[in-house]
Amino acid sequence: MANEIKKVVLAYSGGLDTSVILKWIALTYNCEVITLTADLGQEEDLDGVDEKALATGATRAYVEDLREEFARDYIFPMMRANAIYEGRYLLGTSIARPLITKRLIEIAHQEGAQAVAHGATGKGNDQVRFELSAMALDPSIKVIAPWREWNFRSRTDLNNFAEQHGIPLPVAASRKLYSMDRNMLHCSFEGGELESPWLEPGPGSYLMAVPVEEAPDEPEYIELEFINGDPVALNGEKLSPAAMVKALNTVGGKHGVGRLDMVENRFVGMKSRGVYETPGGTIMHIAHRDLEGICLDRDTMHLRDSMIPKYAECIYNGFWFAPEREAMQKLIDETQKNVSGTVRIKLYKGNVIPVGRKSPYSLYREDLATFEEDDVYDQADAAGFIKLQGLRLLGYKK
Repeated sequence: MANEIKKVVLAYSGGLDTSVILKWIALTYNCEVITLTADLGQEEDLDGVDEKALATGATRAYVEDLREEFARDYIFPMMRANAIYEGRYLLGTSIARPLITKRLIEIAHQEGAQAVAHGATGKGNDQVRFELSAMALDPSIKVIAPWREWNFRSRTDLNNFAEQHGIPLPVAASRKLYSMDRNMLHCSFEGGELESPWLEPGPGSYLMAVPVEEAPDEPEYIELEFINGDPVALNGEKLSPAAMVKALNTVGGKHGVGRLDMVENRFVGMKSRGVYETPGGTIMHIAHRDLEGICLDRDTMHLRDSMIPKYAECIYNGFWFAPEREAMQKLIDETQKNVSGTVRIKLYKGNVIPVGRKSPYSLYREDLATFEEDDVYDQADAAGFIKLQGLRLLGYKK
């Protein structure tokens, strides 16, 4: 394969791993390496990352602001689906991979590259997500995964290679407590004491949300407005998708919202313990779910809910561009046409508590639900309903 590859597009962060990968690919494949650094709202200073890539051997370096596209075309569709993996995880890392891969493939087409490359290890889920996305978008483009090819086995090996080839080492690399992944939706922490499922996460695992002990002692009320299932305004202020996620992260993080500590099942077969911070996403998820309570017909909601585990697995396992995810998205988006309105929320000590909701499409009828006297519901009718529902149970014996 090496002889066929003349140009590679690498997903490049500027850190130790991808800097070593850049040089290693250029030397091993004797080819040009073009880098893509995607700004997904990870709150990192990307100034100079292109110069670093070029100094390390890249022939061209792309640095792209993908924040609005990420929020609008990836986060929001996922939130409309109420996607949540294993009942807990809001898929912050998973949802970023298809967008990065899409841009890698697009740049490969622009530059006439034969391959793309990523820095995911052979133990994790990200390798699967990158490569399945690439296969779906253009199976003729090859994928290089150095962690599955080279002989490096430790951080020391990478440091030695970097020193041999004059690659600047990040000052803080040796002091990092955790393996972290951050974008505008979340931040994940793995490694360190988290490798023991019994140990409590340390103070270094708090970045986007404060510990609940440090959250304000007074609740804060916010109002979140939705149109067609997407949040569009916070406290009356219209916001773009990316600005909305950022604003909700700020207010949610201040109140310790969105912390998750879980042991999950990786697609590659092992269990993994991670800590996730998703303050804004948690608010969006809970508020959206609450608004659906008055806007969605019962059986429509239950049908959509039956798809949540499968939809979430599609994202987690790398099948964002698969036909089944796209088909489910069309049905889900059809259910969201009347999910418009406003939810009033109380934020307090890590809790997101809906306390009010209203919608021009509300299906809630006070005259039906009231405990006071009404003229629209004959309670005696319930007897026949119950009798018919119970017919199939009459001959059933335990």
